[in-house]
Amino acid sequence: MIDWYSQSVEELAETLQRLGEPSYRSKQLFRWLHQRGAQSFDGMSDLGKALRQRLEELAPLTPVQVEQRQTAEDGTVKFLMRLADGRYVESVLMRYSFGYSLCISSQVGCRMGCRFCASTLAGLERNLTAGEMAQQIYAAERDQAVTVSHVVVMGCGEPFDNYDQLLRFLDLVHHPLGKGMSLRHITVSTCGLTERIRQFADTGLPVTLAISLHAPNDTIRRQIMRVAQAVSMEELKRACQYYVAKTNKRITFEYILIRGLNDEARHARELAAYLQGLLAHVNLIPVNPVAECGFQRPTAKALQQFQETLEACHVPVTLRREMGRKIDAACGQLRAKAMKKGAPPAKPLPEPKRSLTEGKRRIHGRRDD
Repeated sequence: MIDWYSQSVEELAETLQRLGEPSYRSKQLFRWLHQRGAQSFDGMSDLGKALRQRLEELAPLTPVQVEQRQTAEDGTVKFLMRLADGRYVESVLMRYSFGYSLCISSQVGCRMGCRFCASTLAGLERNLTAGEMAQQIYAAERDQAVTVSHVVVMGCGEPFDNYDQLLRFLDLVHHPLGKGMSLRHITVSTCGLTERIRQFADTGLPVTLAISLHAPNDTIRRQIMRVAQAVSMEELKRACQYYVAKTNKRITFEYILIRGLNDEARHARELAAYLQGLLAHVNLIPVNPVAECGFQRPTAKALQQFQETLEACHVPVTLRREMGRKIDAACGQLRAKAMKKGAPPAKPLPEPKRSLTEGKRRIHGRRDD
């Protein structure tokens, strides 16, 4: 079985040539999949009917579908996306002055075990393919009749735990024959997989890196993040220093504020000391309460004091614009509810065809030139 949505133009050309078709057909097919969001071969009008039938027989398309949506008063839309095997992931569409940004998932579930996150409650089921990651964009655009200009890989899952497919995804959505999205408009978040941070720095890709930090010291971080048991904050900082030295790009540090745990002014001062010497920007996020986790939001006074303390320490900081609080805002909440209600039995997908150079791919137009 061929995973059409995950294949590069070159891989599509190889497949079509085996069918006796000219290589230029691969560009037409790629455009249909990634520029026009085709969900079947039937509408691909510039491909002959006989070829469309052969492609369907070889492997049908497996589009990601919007199963459910929740819309907030501010226009934020949270999607429950159904994959071809019956599993679910989440995506969130947010409207800003610069356009629409979509937060997408990279895995079905997550194995990182962060205690404040609903995505990890049932563990990791499987990685998403690059095509499934890209299709979340196309499905959201179809559903809302909008154009997504920015993407954040920060939904269900740890992107660097699915590294090869993440790079392939970046290649697909950046390709000029597809969506042609600027890599500078894409943010990838990690909870702190240090070897991947270094590896990602070496790619030279102008993607924004976000680190889910959420604590000013190891003691607190180990209470809420399983990765902290294996990776100290000092080790994480060294990886961040390597990234900044290689890329000269600023890192965004995500910091979820939890009442009574990490939200005091002394924590802010400790965080400022930790970030000293780094190109850093702190994004403060009041925790979204998840029933199974038991954490509470900070008071408005504590939130203001934390932000002002960081500013007094000359740390660039913003308070994340809260969007969609009334629509199961925390990652994984909508999916968790669907699973409780009894999702349809999942059918395994065939393993996607892998390139011989997987993990070492050159992203098209690496410097966005």
